[in-house]
Amino acid sequence: MSYAPYSTSSTEALNLQAVMSRVYAWMTAGLLTTGAVAFFVANTGLAAVLAGSPIIYFGLFIVELIIVFVLSARIGKMSAGMATGMFMGYSLLNGLTLSIIFLIYTSVSIASTFMITGVTFGVMSLYGYTTKQDISKIGNILFMALIGFLIASVVNIFLRSEALYWIVTYAGILIFVGLTAWDTQKIKRMSMNIAGNDEVNIQRLAILGALMLYLDFINLFLLLLRVLGNRD
Repeated sequence: MSYAPYSTSSTEALNLQAVMSRVYAWMTAGLLTTGAVAFFVANTGLAAVLAGSPIIYFGLFIVELIIVFVLSARIGKMSAGMATGMFMGYSLLNGLTLSIIFLIYTSVSIASTFMITGVTFGVMSLYGYTTKQDISKIGNILFMALIGFLIASVVNIFLRSEALYWIVTYAGILIFVGLTAWDTQKIKRMSMNIAGNDEVNIQRLAILGALMLYLDFINLFLLLLRVLGNRD
């Protein structure tokens, strides 16, 4: 997705408002879709079927990864409608895979952790949006830390180390708290570089931004759930 230099401060402000309002709207729509699907699947017994069918479960997970990769890498060449449809499709699939948390944790602890995640996310996203400081350097460090987090998480699948599990968990919480602010500032800056009233690129960036913040929220929620969740 390419952007021409912006021309006026009024255009800049209008694009910023249009993008950010849609980012949060589509992110909320994605979270609501994920939550509704997860709750429905858990309460119809399908979550237990998924938990007992690792091939199907990991197949869905791989499809999700493909969607995220394609959206992130190719959104500039997609129609706005296709990008929106893929994001909502991803949110639906994620609801299927996340439904198994209802088999592990109590509904009350899931709900309370979701609210805590929402408050934490809101504070950090607001900071990223309003701060005058350039936090891109911190963001680059967080991105490298994220790679380390992913590698350590995969390694611990085989090691099954409880100590590493908790190190990765608390480190991950800090990483995604920071990434929430960084991604928000990055989306804000990208929106201010859209030329004119370019509706297609505004919608593309809104979906890309919604995906970025959606992933930050979901990962932060799952990590906090490890710490705060009460198991059935």
